[in-house]
Amino acid sequence: MKHFPNIQPDNASRRAFLQRGAALSVAAGATPWALSLAAMGEAAAATATDYKALVCVFLYGGNDYANTLIPYDQASYTTYQGFRSNLAIARNTLDATVLNPTTPLAGGRQFALAPGLSSLVPVFDAGKMSVVLNVGTLSQPTTKTQYNNKSVPLPPKLFSHNDQQSFWQSSSPEGAASGWGGRMGDLYAAGNGNATFTCVSVAGNAVYLAGKSAVQYQVTTSGSVPVNGIKSALFGSTACSTALQGLMTAPRTHLFENEYARVSKRSVDANDQLTSALAGVSLTTTFPTGNSLADQLKTVARMIGARDVLGAKRQVFFVSLGGFDTHDSLTSVHPGLMALLGTALSSFYQATVDLGVASQVTTFTGSDFGRTLLSNTDGSDHGWGNMQFVVGGAVQGKSYVGAAPVLANNGADDVGQGRLLPALSVDQYGATLASWFGVSATDQASVLPNLANFSTKNLGFL
Repeated sequence: MKHFPNIQPDNASRRAFLQRGAALSVAAGATPWALSLAAMGEAAAATATDYKALVCVFLYGGNDYANTLIPYDQASYTTYQGFRSNLAIARNTLDATVLNPTTPLAGGRQFALAPGLSSLVPVFDAGKMSVVLNVGTLSQPTTKTQYNNKSVPLPPKLFSHNDQQSFWQSSSPEGAASGWGGRMGDLYAAGNGNATFTCVSVAGNAVYLAGKSAVQYQVTTSGSVPVNGIKSALFGSTACSTALQGLMTAPRTHLFENEYARVSKRSVDANDQLTSALAGVSLTTTFPTGNSLADQLKTVARMIGARDVLGAKRQVFFVSLGGFDTHDSLTSVHPGLMALLGTALSSFYQATVDLGVASQVTTFTGSDFGRTLLSNTDGSDHGWGNMQFVVGGAVQGKSYVGAAPVLANNGADDVGQGRLLPALSVDQYGATLASWFGVSATDQASVLPNLANFSTKNLGFL
């Protein structure tokens, strides 16, 4: 049976909205930014003179780790094949995608990328990509005994799409008000020429990019989204278009009306600025067609190409690919997803090279959770720990980060059915990225609230 994320707002979300609305009404005599200014006090604004961008590639549905990074040494492959005989990728098809890190894994362990990810092998071999092994949502370091005894705090509603997507992106369950990408944006928005372009999503609304003061700016693969009645003559009349713009953007005395007008004006102004900036960008990189993720990353590349015109110094981007909830049809669905991911990531990395910013842009993957090593009739079920890719010119690549987990059902590194107990937390993963981005150790504590629970703050892949 397939599982689909619940998209209905829960009571906590509604309560949070009402609480914020009530707080804003109290601040009516001051300014709509009252709450944002208070939140900004939690961390000092940061400045930057160079350019850096982080690009989060989120794989919605829970990517199947075992058919993404496949055990290749004979002993491990035999174990892998035994647990998922109906899902296992034939070993002789993996010869071209075997990864050979600078420092081999202990015990002769080897892995190969899924065949669809073959375009990433040259990136790995060039030292521009690392594979992070067994990373996932954790509140604090957790042993299997502690998990079984429920003696330490665990992420809420493990194995649930909505909550794990939210916890991965924000360190909080569904209904979170901000994510760790947006909280990084809070620190740097004031230093950008236009704060609107600090946190940019090409994949719709994502809590990852929501800040306490920074607001995520959503674009499409065609660029910014204009107001049609302003973009072109309304009812054939430019006077009507001018009147509409005035109605939408004129200051108001009522708090909520004025905030709506302010947001509308920001949107109209941002559309004009971004449209003009993108018109001057011409990419030389060829991106694959028929690939929604590549289309999103191409838009990110164009915006990075316009960074000087936009006055951007620090940017956080979000793109996504869905379809990874492979309870069934894994062998027919997952290979195609891998091909989309591989060609999109490799093309985007090449675009950063062509733009001359490869060392200034770091791309990384995330997903709800991993999946079970054991197969069901035609797929795999919800898991926990997963493997992730980090790509960029600044990456200490051709490497694995962390130790290869033991392949076993209910073994030392899993909590049953091959559900990996994460050895590395998303907070550690995020802190390593944040440190490269320029976020101080002090500010990382506010960006990633669970980080204080982990002794190792930086995983060293950047």
